[in-house]
Amino acid sequence: MSSDTAMPGDTAQFPAPLPPSIQVEFGALSDAGKVRPNNEDHYLVARFGRSLEPVLTNLPQDAAIGRFKETGYGMVVADGMGGAAAGEVASQIAIQVLWDLVLHTPDWILGTEEVQTQRVLERMAERYRQIDAVLTEISSGDPTMAGMGTTLTLACSLRERLILVHVGDSRAYFFSDGKLHQLTRDHTVGQSLVRMGMVEPDDPSILRLRHALTRVLGGHGGTAEADVQSLTIGDGDQVLLCSDGLTDMVDDEAIAAVLGSATTAQLACQMLVDLALGNGGRDNVTAVLACYRFTHNTSPTR
Repeated sequence: MSSDTAMPGDTAQFPAPLPPSIQVEFGALSDAGKVRPNNEDHYLVARFGRSLEPVLTNLPQDAAIGRFKETGYGMVVADGMGGAAAGEVASQIAIQVLWDLVLHTPDWILGTEEVQTQRVLERMAERYRQIDAVLTEISSGDPTMAGMGTTLTLACSLRERLILVHVGDSRAYFFSDGKLHQLTRDHTVGQSLVRMGMVEPDDPSILRLRHALTRVLGGHGGTAEADVQSLTIGDGDQVLLCSDGLTDMVDDEAIAAVLGSATTAQLACQMLVDLALGNGGRDNVTAVLACYRFTHNTSPTR
């Protein structure tokens, strides 16, 4: 027997205990608004995970074998664009293709180490390129779908790790300790001019350029590279995904006030959508909110 073989009672060979698990409360709401004839926004909230449970064994009753379940969550918002019904088709297809790509990935990475996180980010960037290719192919082959495209903003959490992937001007916000932080940057001509220091954010000359997208999935014949990032979430934090139908009508201060006062995630989404509609509702408006609560694992971890 080699010297590095684990012996009974040699706990140094066991993996470290898992960190606290996270419970997530979700809310989601989408509305066509007061001007648009149809709703080109789509959203999806999903649960994924891994589990381990003994079925038959002759191990002694005091053996550290018990049920284990770990859950992760994903949410996505897509805001379609294009003539007639092409926009709503584009946003629907984008989410469906993303779902299928994840489903057919043979080796899900369910870890939060830096190497694993980087691999997930690379995979998500590639999936966005694949979605872009599918939408471009469909629009080029069907005249009724010409020019269709969509934004796509995704937030995926496992334990304390949050993965964020983004193309377009549907935003992701982080609300923590009473403060609201915009996590994504708008891929628009107006925002590009602001970033380059050519105009001020409140310059009226760029109002129309705020909706001229510089990156979109499909509808342009090129490749749209996604912005990808990873963050750490804590107890009580909230993550909001929303289309520009919300952010054009409701400023950050009002969004923060809602997130800080609403008693449930669904109520917060309802309040945000109501504010957008009350301020004019000039576009489709969608809000998806996740509220995170940490709980301690009590089941065996090995």
